[in-house]
Amino acid sequence: MIIPLLIDWQSKRLAPAGRLMGLCTVLLLLGAAPKAQAQTWMVSTTAQIKLGILDKYGQLGPYTATFVVHNERTGKDYFLVKELKQKETGVDVLFPTEPSDPDFFKTEKGEAAVATPGRYTWECRVKGVKAVSGHFVFPEVGNDVTIINK
Repeated sequence: MIIPLLIDWQSKRLAPAGRLMGLCTVLLLLGAAPKAQAQTWMVSTTAQIKLGILDKYGQLGPYTATFVVHNERTGKDYFLVKELKQKETGVDVLFPTEPSDPDFFKTEKGEAAVATPGRYTWECRVKGVKAVSGHFVFPEVGNDVTIINK
């Protein structure tokens, strides 16, 4: 905020009108200050599972890694495809990924994966063949907020 002040340029001091305007502005700002309220925290907890594949000796060259995660409760499969270039031997991905990411886990119909607690199986296919696989239990997470009153 710019506070207009009237200056007497000969004496380089605030003119009486300038002092009055400055005082009024300060009082106005103090009167408009928000009333103190109780402290409120915002919180978030995000669980993700890291999945990865690696051509240990770099013999394959460029390849496509297709990750498939299966939710045992819902029966839905979520896919994520990663293109590995020359000299890239492996990749790690996080499940689930945010739908705002350019590459995210989604069903064949485009439905984004969500962090639903439960049992999952996963595999990574290279050239259409299962190269690696595994399983995990996605955790349940929760948050607590404490409000501090002044």
